[in-house]
Amino acid sequence: MIYPANYESKIGFDRIREQIGALCTTRAAVRKLAEEGFSSQPGVVAERLALCDELRTALMMESDFPGGEYVDTDSLLHKVEIAGAFLEVEEIVALRRALVAVRDLVQFFDNRSEEQYPRLKAFSAGVSGFPEIINHIDSLIDRFGKVKDSASPELFAVRRAIREREGQASKRLQQILAQAQSAGVVEADAAVSIRDGRPVIPVSAANKKKLKGFIHDESATGKTFYIEPVEVVEITNELRELEYEERREVIRILTAFTEMLRPEIGAIGASGDYLTTIDMIRAKARFALENGCVKPILSEEGELNLRGARHPLLAQALAREGGKVVPLDLQLTREKHILVISGPNAGGKSVCLKTVGLLQYMFQCGFPIPVLENSELPLFGSLFIDIGDEQSIDNDLSTYSSHLLNMKNVLAHADSRSLVLFDEFGGGTEPVIGGAIAESILERLEARGCFGVITTHYSNLKYYASGADGVLNGAMTFDVQNIRPLFRLEMGKPGSSFAVEIARKIGLPEEIIRSASEKAGSDHVNIEKQLREIARDKRYWEQKRDRIRIAERKVEELEAKYAEQLIRIKQERAQIMKQAREEAERLTAEANRQIENTIRTIRESQADKEKTRFVRRELEVFRESVARPEEDKAQQDRIDREMEKLLQRQKQRAERRMRRGEEVAGEEEPQPQKPREIGVGSKVRIADQETLGEVVAMKGRRVTVAFGQILTTVEKERLVAVSNAEYKKQQRQRMPMAAVSAGVSERKLNFRQNIDVRGMRAVEALEAVQNFVDDAVMVGATELRILHGKGTGALKEEIRRYLRTVPLVASAEDEHVELGGAGITVVRLDL
Repeated sequence: MIYPANYESKIGFDRIREQIGALCTTRAAVRKLAEEGFSSQPGVVAERLALCDELRTALMMESDFPGGEYVDTDSLLHKVEIAGAFLEVEEIVALRRALVAVRDLVQFFDNRSEEQYPRLKAFSAGVSGFPEIINHIDSLIDRFGKVKDSASPELFAVRRAIREREGQASKRLQQILAQAQSAGVVEADAAVSIRDGRPVIPVSAANKKKLKGFIHDESATGKTFYIEPVEVVEITNELRELEYEERREVIRILTAFTEMLRPEIGAIGASGDYLTTIDMIRAKARFALENGCVKPILSEEGELNLRGARHPLLAQALAREGGKVVPLDLQLTREKHILVISGPNAGGKSVCLKTVGLLQYMFQCGFPIPVLENSELPLFGSLFIDIGDEQSIDNDLSTYSSHLLNMKNVLAHADSRSLVLFDEFGGGTEPVIGGAIAESILERLEARGCFGVITTHYSNLKYYASGADGVLNGAMTFDVQNIRPLFRLEMGKPGSSFAVEIARKIGLPEEIIRSASEKAGSDHVNIEKQLREIARDKRYWEQKRDRIRIAERKVEELEAKYAEQLIRIKQERAQIMKQAREEAERLTAEANRQIENTIRTIRESQADKEKTRFVRRELEVFRESVARPEEDKAQQDRIDREMEKLLQRQKQRAERRMRRGEEVAGEEEPQPQKPREIGVGSKVRIADQETLGEVVAMKGRRVTVAFGQILTTVEKERLVAVSNAEYKKQQRQRMPMAAVSAGVSERKLNFRQNIDVRGMRAVEALEAVQNFVDDAVMVGATELRILHGKGTGALKEEIRRYLRTVPLVASAEDEHVELGGAGITVVRLDL
């Protein structure tokens, strides 16, 4: 049940349907769109959404999708049904366009795999494009929309006779005109013209009797007469008879063709119905692409979970003014199934309510909706809305009476499979009794398990929501400092109306504001004040928390950087000292040889033994000074102390986070590690960059690394191995999948399967091809074309050499000769 009858106009769905209808190219598609009404059957809704989403993907990804304007065959087939009637040439041409479009669509989906477009492939199965009829039409009608001479032997003979008579008439007219000009009867610059379909010669009034023939016309001044010479009248009459005969033969051909079609009316009608259905689905898909709509998840648990939801009409209006709509995040479950939204006037409460009502209705009509792809929506059996002023003089209804009438109808039919939308719930009458009635109705709806979104300013409804089991509060946020609404919904707390602040901002006299506060009473003022202070404090602490998180993240990054630098310094120093010791040992060995030679010389010359011992002692001192182990140990101790300080600070920071209640489980303290050997599966980053990735393939010194969805091939020397804990930590800090999904959708929309690198240098071309392949992997494209030209073949060879290093490239071959040959490389990816 949909209540009231004008539900679609209240939420703006009628305007959405009009916009989509304008994208249809056939009247039958517009009629089918109007029939795509509200449904609560999971199979129907899922089928409609799947068909539209697959066609949206085809429009976004397939450059060869059969587009253009489609043709509605209904009127043509109605004419064929009439006995004795025949299709005109223009109608046959239109029929051919329709059949060709059906044939191309069926072939398109038939050539795709079952995984790409399963619903559209199944929908197209068994549909005929009638190639025999298309070939028959091609044998009758040429590309200019004229019946061919070869359509029948009789038509060929008649048209040949017509051409002969036309030649005779033209030749005779030129002879007569030349004779008349030489005799001075006709002006020298006169030419043959046509009047009432007859060839005539212009003659002055003074000479009209000198040229025998029939006068068919005269000029406006009466000075010139147009005469058909007697000699060509008979030829012209024969031409008329031949033209009549030609028309009779054409009608006979068209009638025979129409009679041939008559037994196929049913099958052709089915193909035409398929075409107009695709036209309708395509219009929905085009609207989805233009407005960022996607297919959400059909909730099996009965939860309403909108993420990044936008009202499409509001988004269009703001886009025209250069603005952006604030996305809505809202969640209702079986446990908390009614949301009471409060907050300032003009703060976005009604927009939230309309957004929920519109998107739920679009979803159950089978339309994609403007949300993030991980949004979940259930199926409701009934939708109820009470919004706006329905007072009526004719029915003697006041504003409040109309609201009560709506509430009565809701209470009579709403159940656990209903979605109820009430704007300004309980308004329109005296606040105390109006709020009490509204609270009683809310209590009844909660007991029935209805889902609902309710906007209100009444405090008693906020109190009820804070204590009820199935109801929760929501608040439209407000910038207290700048006195302006933020149009963002916060779940779980009530909102203030900020009436005093808004009144003060627009310049209401201060004495009136003060008097109003006194009349409202201290309790109400204190409650509003507390709500304002809560909103202000929450905003302050959120900003402070964000600043602290940013600062901590920077400190952690610096610590990690310093720890890495200390490890690297330690390793480099050890390497340098090792080299230095080796060099010193070499020098010592050389010096030792020289000293031994000296001692041998001294002995041979019978020198003093004491002098020899002195020389040897100096040698030992020299060797010990080269090693200098004490200095090495002191420097090593200093580095170890710095590492210990870093680890201690990280441990203290983790303990502080635990005391604050932040979750640190699963986070490992970074420990200094020795350089890891890089292999398949290693976690790495490129030197001087922060993004972490995983090695997926190695070929010599070339390593293929997956950074998220992007594959990059780099030299092994540019990579630095990192720990699994550091890799996992950055993965947790990455953007939510919803944001990635939106980015992927945008990439899919802009991606093209061809790239032209002609004229580029080899380095530029390789970089462009590398980015092109990465984007193709991200969007899931399986076939690419690289236009590099033939030339010397050097650029082609460089590109092919790079492609051979990419693991996902299944093949890289020349295009077909007729399509470019060796100047184009066709790349197929194994995804």
